[in-house]
Amino acid sequence: MTAIASETLRHDTPAVALAEFARYFAVSALAFAIDASLYALALHARLPYEAAAAAGFVAGVTTAYGLSVRWVFRDRNVANRRAEFLAFIAIGIVGLGVTEAMLWLQIQVIGIGPVVAKLGAAAAVFLFNFGARKLLLFTRRPLGVIVSSPAA
Repeated sequence: MTAIASETLRHDTPAVALAEFARYFAVSALAFAIDASLYALALHARLPYEAAAAAGFVAGVTTAYGLSVRWVFRDRNVANRRAEFLAFIAIGIVGLGVTEAMLWLQIQVIGIGPVVAKLGAAAAVFLFNFGARKLLLFTRRPLGVIVSSPAA
């Protein structure tokens, strides 16, 4: 009988995933606080909400990446750290696009204030970012190593 080496599966348990989700939530809360603070400051400085959101994003994603690789996730898929950071940012850019679209919809179409709109967008983008980053960057992949049990 053949099986994938158990070592490649050790970190993919529900308990580990839940712990990572909780840590990612804490990191995201901090990153969001930084993002939202910069967003509010930029709005106060009379920057358009699109520019304010982008400025907040840069500060937030940098914080989120640094803490994610040091504290949140146990497994890493990408050996090249520069490529990993770029992929992390790319996922964040997709999330930024979702944020911008949600802000536009809530502010321009529905008429919600920009700060309240940011809260709604942040919740949806949090779930998207965690799922995409966990799946694409921080889930251990089997290396294709097959371990054969000795025939009995």
